[in-house]
Amino acid sequence: MTRIDIPSSIETAPTAARPLLDAVKKMLGSVPNLFRITANSPAALEGYLGLNGALAKGSLDAKTRERIALAVAQVNGCDYCLAAHSYLGTHVAKLDAAEIAANRDASSLDPKANVAVGFAVKLVIERGHVGADDVTALKSAGYTEAEIVEIVAHVALNTLTNYINSALDTPIDFPVVSAKVA
Repeated sequence: MTRIDIPSSIETAPTAARPLLDAVKKMLGSVPNLFRITANSPAALEGYLGLNGALAKGSLDAKTRERIALAVAQVNGCDYCLAAHSYLGTHVAKLDAAEIAANRDASSLDPKANVAVGFAVKLVIERGHVGADDVTALKSAGYTEAEIVEIVAHVALNTLTNYINSALDTPIDFPVVSAKVA
């Protein structure tokens, strides 16, 4: 049971959040619980959607973005985000089950992506305090400076949703996945 109210529909959400939720529904065909619970603060919803939209137009490909999301959700123990990104990883980014399992285990079957996923996990564990050698490893793997900044931004974005969903106990509305299974 969620710890705060979750608007049951777009019409019951705060007025300022309604156009944002309408845009989510138009894009996804529905409004997942993450968006509805975040709509309690239209400012937070707008901030999340803005950063998410900007990063979607960035340099990192969809597969790498989903790999990072899965790894971060696993480290943070967010069942909601694991469920959502397992679904998105499979159906949108076209990651196979072995890759999703590797991502949840802080790695990737793709050698270049393995470096990014490992960096993302270290970034979470070390709360941002990684070393110069960690950044050098990303550069050596072929990541540009723009992509390195985007990896950090994706970790921050996913940590935001992990914290919202875990702190507020957002009901999972995707096929259920548990952080405890990995």
